[in-house]
Amino acid sequence: MKYIKAIVSIIVLTAIDQITKFLAVRYLMEGGPIVLIDGVFELRYLENRGSAFGLMQNQRIFFIIITIIIVGIFVWLYCKLPDTRRMRWMHLICIGIISGALGNFIDRFINGYVVDFFYFKLINFPIFNVADIYVTVSAAVLIVLGVFYYKEDDYKFLTVRKNKSDAGKEEE
Repeated sequence: MKYIKAIVSIIVLTAIDQITKFLAVRYLMEGGPIVLIDGVFELRYLENRGSAFGLMQNQRIFFIIITIIIVGIFVWLYCKLPDTRRMRWMHLICIGIISGALGNFIDRFINGYVVDFFYFKLINFPIFNVADIYVTVSAAVLIVLGVFYYKEDDYKFLTVRKNKSDAGKEEE
């Protein structure tokens, strides 16, 4: 059941990201920015061929490979996570990072760029999208929980256990 919930959640979150990007292309690409709060926040179309803050422009293959690796790591982590109440946050973090990575991966793979559209004009923050929000919030929560909530014992599930027959074979 844990895997079905995760797959459905990832599909829904990725679909939300893709729908918002479709709407950005449809309504912002030709029409210009839509001001939501004057001088503070607007919707503005941008084709981002790099990463966060526009770094590493036109490195499409690199980003595709890195995304595949990151998704693989978080799928592996999700599969290793115990299905306990204490680990629910980690389950959600994995789902958020996978969803965000897949949302931007789809754009890069199909278009060669990522569609961004949220712009905080007040602080001139780089334009971003829903997938970026998933990844950023998930990463921030991961850091906070890693520092303040989870303890070393909570990560025991990551250690590789060797059974007695394997240990004996190594000594031979």
